[in-house]
Amino acid sequence: MSYDSAIIRIEDLHVTTSTQVILKHIYLQIPRNKITVILGPSGCGKTTLLKCLNRLTDLYPQLRISGRVWIDDENIFDPDVDIISIRKKMGLLAQRPYPLPMSIYQNIAYGLKMRGINDRQMIYEHVQHYLKEVGLWEEVSERLHSPASKLSIGQQQRLCLARGLAVDPEIILADEPTSALDPISSRKIEEKFLELKSSYTLVIVTHILRQAKRLADHVIFMYLGEVIEQGAPEKVFEDPETAILKEYLRSGH
Repeated sequence: MSYDSAIIRIEDLHVTTSTQVILKHIYLQIPRNKITVILGPSGCGKTTLLKCLNRLTDLYPQLRISGRVWIDDENIFDPDVDIISIRKKMGLLAQRPYPLPMSIYQNIAYGLKMRGINDRQMIYEHVQHYLKEVGLWEEVSERLHSPASKLSIGQQQRLCLARGLAVDPEIILADEPTSALDPISSRKIEEKFLELKSSYTLVIVTHILRQAKRLADHVIFMYLGEVIEQGAPEKVFEDPETAILKEYLRSGH
């Protein structure tokens, strides 16, 4: 990958607590407008790495962090950085969907108002646009003002994706985004990811090997807090260099 094609560059990222090393001297480049999949067994540091990218690690005072994470040539761990502007660049999709305790419509409108959009007609048009973008409009257009909590869990996850897109991010971070979903809902989310990469950079954490093979343009394999291998999926999956990755692939997680 060329230096210019990377939207995120990670240099010597090291994360510890008083008793544990969570991430060990990570060096990575994440390509723009591609799907990067972070793969590895549970407890290997995947989620912590994702949280570093939008400074959610700030919520955990026990963490000690060193190194640099560059996003659009800005080090997000610089003491003078505007954390709000960094987080606005990123939509976050959690393991379980967390719609806001309000209507379907208001969930999307909330993200729009964060951008300063207050015109009612413009809000409606944008709500429609983002619900269509995640394939939800036809399913909910007749009940926009009903509680988001009434949606199925798969629909809630797509609503959360739409809410994240409404903030107009550059990057979508997704942490095990389909692990709580049924196979049909999982497939819909995966299909949307493949469509969205033309406009967004996606970074997806998963431990599901089949999903990684379906989605990845770039693969990062982690084990015990370290990046073991990274590269194009055909290289990582078909010609692994390390015994650890060979065993992981053989076990077919």
